[in-house]
Amino acid sequence: MKLLELLEGIDPISVDVLGAMPQTQSAKRHNTDEHDANMMNMEIASIHYRAQEVLPGGMFVALKGQTADGHDFMHQAFQNGAGAVVAQKEPPQPYLFESRTPTAQMPPVFVRVPDTRIAMADLAARFYGDPSADMTLIGITGTNGKTTVAYLIESILLQAGYKTGVIGTINCRYADKIFTNPMTTPESLDLQRILAQMRREGVTHVVMEASSHAMALGRIRHCWFDVAVFTNLSQDHLDFHGDMQSYWNSKKSLFTEYLTQGPKKETAAAVINCDDGHGVELAGHLTVPVIRTGSTFDGDVKAGDIQCNLIGTAGKVATPGGSFDFKTPLVGVHNVENILTAAGVGTALKIAPPAIKAGIEALAAIPGRLESITNNTGRFVYVDYAHTPDALENAVAAIKEIAPARIICVFGCGGDRDQKKRPLMGEIAARLCDLAIVTSDNPRSEDPLAIIEQILPGVRQAQGVAYSSTDIKTGFGAKGFVVEPDRRRAIELGIRASRPDDAVLIAGKGHEPYQILADKTIDFDDREEARKVLNMLSSI
Repeated sequence: MKLLELLEGIDPISVDVLGAMPQTQSAKRHNTDEHDANMMNMEIASIHYRAQEVLPGGMFVALKGQTADGHDFMHQAFQNGAGAVVAQKEPPQPYLFESRTPTAQMPPVFVRVPDTRIAMADLAARFYGDPSADMTLIGITGTNGKTTVAYLIESILLQAGYKTGVIGTINCRYADKIFTNPMTTPESLDLQRILAQMRREGVTHVVMEASSHAMALGRIRHCWFDVAVFTNLSQDHLDFHGDMQSYWNSKKSLFTEYLTQGPKKETAAAVINCDDGHGVELAGHLTVPVIRTGSTFDGDVKAGDIQCNLIGTAGKVATPGGSFDFKTPLVGVHNVENILTAAGVGTALKIAPPAIKAGIEALAAIPGRLESITNNTGRFVYVDYAHTPDALENAVAAIKEIAPARIICVFGCGGDRDQKKRPLMGEIAARLCDLAIVTSDNPRSEDPLAIIEQILPGVRQAQGVAYSSTDIKTGFGAKGFVVEPDRRRAIELGIRASRPDDAVLIAGKGHEPYQILADKTIDFDDREEARKVLNMLSSI
């Protein structure tokens, strides 16, 4: 796409052509005029936000992140041969880009904008041809349940015969292709590229998890949603948002801003879980059509005759299009909310109840979401992604309601994340479980022991016995807790301390096959670690 055509999608402060000058002189800048028209007609073959990835003739957008500022790497983009750079700050001096790659087009064009994140989203949508306008796009937001709801909606869409793609926490997947996803909602440039690839592959419906970060940072700008979904709200990400009101405002923006803009604003709809108080509040203030879901709320999609046990959930779902009975391997009452929410999306898309039922029943499991670890020792072992107070309480409560004996919880809290939730999670685990084993999660740059020290005040509120690792190697008596910083040993300790009919919940990392330490990321999968211990016990 030609640079001039690309820039028509944004409102820059200035567009200048930079001339490489001797090191002793300042950068010579010209306002674009007829002489510079050739530069404005240059072909931009790629856009980048990582300077080291810039290709000759490509465009570099300098983003300011939480730990690094892309403006500090503009010189590298110039040296790699960037044909254009989009930034909020002044360009670097010419000596920093005199050694441009021999294939680079000269001179480069420098575009100043008020906000490079907004500019990148606008440029990306234009560059990739505004792909979401041509597909049915479903966005899901909420503190917990986004991934489960995404899997359920995907299953319903597939049963209804649609070619479906998913962009979420676990991965991106479409047309039998699966790609790793480093964040729940990718940067706008990656997001538009993925949507464009899906469109080329014939995908008609896309299910996307929309994080609060993504909305606050404008990543989903120019994503035209047909349906927006709210699951629930509880404490999380206060390290980024600062307070719960800011966090809530970010979540609401999916419905009050993104859903009400663009080519689909006249037909867009919202699906709101009204078993959550914030959902009731949100549903009451929206101008778009709303489908209300819930077991306790008399809404449009509701449940009845719910039965839960250790092997799954069954019940009845009533929708405006008709009712149906369902059975699913998904465990826990909180998953009833997720099922109703997914059924609400099916209703919004006018999918027939038999296809909604088939989609719910076709989903056997969700990676790392109360994922059962099969074994022949008589123990019930689950791995769950729960890393917020509400998610941990839901997971433990789901098991507690149906577990025949004791509950042991192995958990920790991630480093470089909201510190206020650490004692809250400690209190929940110690209060609801017979044994809480406090360990390391993804400590990142923080000291794992310091994180544990912030968890323990909440644990101690339950006034349980403070065991040592040695004390519980062969079991435990009274309700209590133990600290084991090594996550591998903690998992082994929790399973070995259990007896047949006990339930062991390993919480925090779920589907993740790694552990993020201060200086490296190592291979580590809670599920595999649990299987190793269970296999050893089964051979005894």
